[in-house]
Amino acid sequence: MRTILVNVVAFLIAVLLQVMVAPYIAIGGVSPNFLMITVIIMALAEGANTGTVLGFIAGLLFDLLGAGPVGPMALVLSVTGYITGLVQENLFAEGWLLPVAIITGATFASEILYMIVILFMGTQTSLWGAFIGIVLPSTLYNAVCATIVCPILTRALRDNASPVIFSSIR
Repeated sequence: MRTILVNVVAFLIAVLLQVMVAPYIAIGGVSPNFLMITVIIMALAEGANTGTVLGFIAGLLFDLLGAGPVGPMALVLSVTGYITGLVQENLFAEGWLLPVAIITGATFASEILYMIVILFMGTQTSLWGAFIGIVLPSTLYNAVCATIVCPILTRALRDNASPVIFSSIR
């Protein structure tokens, strides 16, 4: 029961941060994706099934809150949650640095996948411009935000997470 409560509270805080804080801390039109960070951390702690479900819900909320098409971020975060949830079984972290590195890599891959999905949907955009103007800055911004969010959220999930993942965070 405590696991579900912690997951729900963490998810609600991520939604509030995405809606109320992220637009105001945007740099050059790029804002952090707190929902993506939360999905990845929770997938690392809970596994692929939880990561997939939370990824879909978070992505759908992200799409509904934005001005773009509905569906692409739901697909991307579902895939991201699933893949990072699979990593959970093979992750032997010393502290929170490795999860932050995984969040950074997963953000980069997710942004590339989102760009590909948007292009297949017919959006006319420059690949190079989107890569330089959105993918790289979003990845860096999420990496910086993950260094703040990851230790806090992993401490909350620590008692319910796999002891192998977050064993040295105390």
